[in-house]
Amino acid sequence: MAELSCAVHILEGSRLVRRLIRLIVVLVVVLAGWAFVWVNQDLDLTAPSLDLSIEPGTSPRGVAQEAVNSGVQTSPVLLYWWFRLSGQARQIKAGNYELEPGTTPRSLLAKLTRGEEALRSVTLVEGWTFKQVRAALAKSEHLAQDTQALDANLIMQKLGQPQHPPEGRFYPDTYTYAKGSSDLKILQRAMRAMDHHLQAAWEQRAPNSPLKTPDDLLTLASIVEKETGRASDRPMIASVFTNRLRLGMLLQTDPTVIYGLGDRFDGNLRRRDLLADTPWNTYTRAGLPPTPIAMPGKEALLAAAQPAASRALYFVARGDGSSQFSDNLDAHNRAVNKYQRGQ
Repeated sequence: MAELSCAVHILEGSRLVRRLIRLIVVLVVVLAGWAFVWVNQDLDLTAPSLDLSIEPGTSPRGVAQEAVNSGVQTSPVLLYWWFRLSGQARQIKAGNYELEPGTTPRSLLAKLTRGEEALRSVTLVEGWTFKQVRAALAKSEHLAQDTQALDANLIMQKLGQPQHPPEGRFYPDTYTYAKGSSDLKILQRAMRAMDHHLQAAWEQRAPNSPLKTPDDLLTLASIVEKETGRASDRPMIASVFTNRLRLGMLLQTDPTVIYGLGDRFDGNLRRRDLLADTPWNTYTRAGLPPTPIAMPGKEALLAAAQPAASRALYFVARGDGSSQFSDNLDAHNRAVNKYQRGQ
């Protein structure tokens, strides 16, 4: 009887264990199902768009708490354990992120581990002056305005090139940045890009080029940029100015006069303006002006380095964006009468 009673107890214990195991399995399945639904379910946000800033060195627990602090309406404990159990907690990257409707715990973690920061962009346009560059940066969304109180010389000091004026030193392109980035960083990237493109063009300059330094090339390229109405004319426009430099002729280019007038220019260039001497007036002063007058693009830099082979000394706008080139003054006067005066 004792043996039978013991067997009964063992059987009952075994049944209890099996029931506990089944219960645990059911609970695991239910929890797994709930977790699967939760990580793929849209998170409630307190605003249509949230900014989440993760500082370097923030722990996974801190990241979860920061997400909740920024307006994600969920438990920071749940987020933290999701980060942990995913095995990707240590891959979360610092940065500035934008969270929008439709964000799930799974997509949030993917964004954080891939470092998909919320990027904005600012475009610097070929032919712009430094004044226009600064205005564009000042209007850029979520860009820290660290240079607004600085004058041009101090900006160049901070950029490590105090020996150069800022005009023309920045490469025209579209630059992306994370929210809160400094405008000084944009300028630094644009300056490095211009240094790269300028050096590349300088190394490709024609053997008989009258240009003595890369700065000369940058200045000539800025004039070519401002004078060009049709892109295909750049090499010929560069040829005209290069030929004039070789002969010691005045460049006589209107954009340099306009640049020298600064805020005094009202949109109408008059004869008296051509005679008003400034360091940039190429009607009154020989050679290249002391600084570039705008930002040249890559094509203008290459045209200044490798101008077309010609004897052209003059050009005039045809009225359709293109230019008519002439080797002598008589031909130029005929072109002016035809295209400018309709004679």
